[in-house]
Amino acid sequence: MDWRSNRRLCRRFATSCRSYFLSLFTYFMEITLIRHTTPKIAKGICYGQSDIDIIDTFLEEIKPILKEVPINNLETTYYSSPLLRCKKLAEKLSDTVIYDNRLKELDFGDWELKNWDAINKVELDIWMTDFVNVSATNGESYIGLHARTTDFLSEIVVQNHQKIVIVAHAGVIRSLNAFIKKIPLEKSFDLKLQYGEILKLNY
Repeated sequence: MDWRSNRRLCRRFATSCRSYFLSLFTYFMEITLIRHTTPKIAKGICYGQSDIDIIDTFLEEIKPILKEVPINNLETTYYSSPLLRCKKLAEKLSDTVIYDNRLKELDFGDWELKNWDAINKVELDIWMTDFVNVSATNGESYIGLHARTTDFLSEIVVQNHQKIVIVAHAGVIRSLNAFIKKIPLEKSFDLKLQYGEILKLNY
């Protein structure tokens, strides 16, 4: 074997070693985000942190979710918004759910449980022009929601969970998806989410 062959072998060995050690330090957390099922509320009503129950077809709605999401899996950590419409689904997935207030939906303040048509048009137009930074009267801005959801994510990342399931709301899921995929918040609502929809991400 000549020196050129030896050098090629050494290069291959070094590349293999580098790939191996990089793989040891590359960590991905599997995140399964689930939007709650259909809430029991009339269409056209503004609701965020109001504790709305779910409709009577709940057990039918969750069947596809139960087929796709691991139940009481020892390698999975389960998180949920404490609001009833999320809590009922989370309880079907695990006996050890961790509830976190940072996973609650946007707080619409004085607009909660009002018909959208009954909300002051001037205030509504201002909010719709800049929904990221402007809040509903006595409510929370979307950037505020984003701050708490990303704070939640940053906290659990350092705990080195292998897999996590999060049962939450459309606003929370869009916020986390935007953060992980580096999507501007103004574009985050391009993600359409049906009730009971599942979104899987790696982070």
